[in-house]
Amino acid sequence: MWADIVTRERGSMAASGSSVRAPGQTFALVFGVVYLIIGVVGFLVTGFDDFAADTGEKLILFEINPLHNIVHILIGAMWVAGARTAESAKQVNMIIGVAYLLVALLGIFGVLDGLINNNGADVGLHLVSGAAALYFATAGSRT
Repeated sequence: MWADIVTRERGSMAASGSSVRAPGQTFALVFGVVYLIIGVVGFLVTGFDDFAADTGEKLILFEINPLHNIVHILIGAMWVAGARTAESAKQVNMIIGVAYLLVALLGIFGVLDGLINNNGADVGLHLVSGAAALYFATAGSRT
């Protein structure tokens, strides 16, 4: 039954001229939505006070402040917007991947201290997000 539904859906997509999403598009869409949600939920934790201060407030394991929340919302919006086409997904995944790996390095060396709340969990998340984004910008972007 499910196979028939999937086959019928793919057939109707092909007939309408649309295509199945490339892996890079799916990655950008999923990570974009997750980052948007994290940014919005982060404001429930931090409020809007102490914009760039080291507040010690955490969302699960991750230290956050309002500036960090805004960054998550902007990154999420970039990923969602980039998910529209396979080519734009490659580009946005590359940009965000390189940026997140750079942010991870800056976090390791303490350069971000005092700007955004940043701890070991954040550095790990930035490394994983950056590496995954680069994968989907390159090898993982193939359909």
